[in-house]
Amino acid sequence: REELVRVLHEDLGGARRFADLEGAPKVLVQDPNEFFAQAEAEYPNPPVWSGELYLELHRATYTSQARTKAGNRRSEHLLREAELWATTAALNVPGYAYPHAELDRLWKIVLLHQFHDILPGSSIAWVHRQAEETYGRVASELGALVDDAASSLAASGTGLSLLNTAPLPFRGVALLPEGTPVVADGAAGAQRLADGRVAVVAAVDAQAATPLDGSAGSAARVEVERRDGGFVLDNGVLRVVVDAEGLLPSVVDAATGRELVAAGRRANLLQLHTDFPNDWDAWDVDAHYRRQVTDLTAAESVELVDAGPLVATVRVVRAFGASRLEQLLVLRAGSDRLEVETEVDWHEREKMLKAAFPLDVHADRFSSEIQFGHVVRPTHTNTSWDAARFEVSAHRWVHVGEPGAGVVVANDSTYGHDVTRDAVGGGAGEPASTCTTVRLSLLRAPRVPDPEADQGTHRFTYAVAPAETPVQALRHGYELNLPLRAVAGSVSVPSVAATASGSALVESVRLADDGSGDVLLRVYEPSGARGASTLRLGFAAASVHVADLHGTALTGEGAEQLDVSADGEVQLALRPFQVLTLRVARA
Repeated sequence: REELVRVLHEDLGGARRFADLEGAPKVLVQDPNEFFAQAEAEYPNPPVWSGELYLELHRATYTSQARTKAGNRRSEHLLREAELWATTAALNVPGYAYPHAELDRLWKIVLLHQFHDILPGSSIAWVHRQAEETYGRVASELGALVDDAASSLAASGTGLSLLNTAPLPFRGVALLPEGTPVVADGAAGAQRLADGRVAVVAAVDAQAATPLDGSAGSAARVEVERRDGGFVLDNGVLRVVVDAEGLLPSVVDAATGRELVAAGRRANLLQLHTDFPNDWDAWDVDAHYRRQVTDLTAAESVELVDAGPLVATVRVVRAFGASRLEQLLVLRAGSDRLEVETEVDWHEREKMLKAAFPLDVHADRFSSEIQFGHVVRPTHTNTSWDAARFEVSAHRWVHVGEPGAGVVVANDSTYGHDVTRDAVGGGAGEPASTCTTVRLSLLRAPRVPDPEADQGTHRFTYAVAPAETPVQALRHGYELNLPLRAVAGSVSVPSVAATASGSALVESVRLADDGSGDVLLRVYEPSGARGASTLRLGFAAASVHVADLHGTALTGEGAEQLDVSADGEVQLALRPFQVLTLRVARA
């Protein structure tokens, strides 16, 4: 606070001096709205830049201070959970008090921590220590809000229910936390894992809750075969080969017979780079870091810890430098996604840890998720501008594809990535094929401005799956970041609002801040294609108005009221990547 006051004092003092200083441009402090109105009047048709404004010299801010990054990601999704289930309780439980003040306070805390240099990871040490403590408190408070809403929705205090916060239905095997009191070991539809977690067969609609049926069975199984010192995991959807060093020489999509891993390469290869940027340790990564790399192939142990029928898990332990790493390679029955759960006790200095997935995909560009959509970037370095984008940001997933096939690499807390391509195979008259390599930047270890940056324990999960299009990649990002939540009691409620048809997704659900009881829905088009979608409301609605980002219904020329059918359906026609806020008044 003292530093901020000092900077403001200096800036405002300079503005006063330059208000009318001979030989210098005149400086005027004014309301931003006034400035932009004047600027638009002076220059009514400015040139428009299409695409990404890539900021060089800040490439490391996607990765530095990984625990701060993970705290931010988890807080964003917990806020979404708390708002959804508090709204669901307000609509279904007489007397439930929607926690307006608590959510407003917690939102402001999380948004404050997105200010630089906190979220970028370029603050001094005490800032990040405080941020990590704050994120822990935020998670605890938001978890309590979700539990309170769920308990108010529970028809009884017995049994267990599953809450699906994601805007897509869940069908498959869910992993519930250690200590979950679910069913006896060996019961149909459940499996207790070696680490104490419980795998259960689950089917929950989008943004809905349903009691867990502990007697439900599953025709899907995952089988394990020992081979050449490693293992083959096969669930009929994916066939994954884990070799004796704990790497993945083969991941086959059973539906198409397509191999995801490039010939002669191995996926989930951890690579350690020397990381000495020319300037600004925590801020930047220089291209020359690639010249020094160590492939972490040696494994202390590769062992099978869960052998099905619902989940197969291979544990891989590696030691390198002063650090130690443990990974769980997890394949669920019926799932098309291999998950890599990683815990690292990290004690390297000025190093960067990456996880490489060399994929058998011919792609001259790749898609990176951003909020409410994705951006497309080249895999090549045709120009100096292309070459400068050797480290890029993505939110929950990166997708690479060619006509008819593709692969998604998803994550639960990672932002830095790089995607490259090169030729593999060939020779002796045989043509070479193209390998597209997706790498996640997992950890760094800068010394400035925090000499102890990133030292200690980190936990994160990433995954690989076949996905023909970026739209198919969405599900994996949501399921990794919004897993099913188990709560005590019998909770059976439909979705407040969900897409019945079309590509539109309901990203957030909450009550209006004015205490009216109106429901605010944020809907977006994720694929980049225009089209019609049907939104189905789970409560009686009197009216639906298009609103601004604050949730205030638009007036004047922008005013629009949408029709609601007798069964609560609203027809939407969204433009590519359009974000739409709807204000729904209850009947």
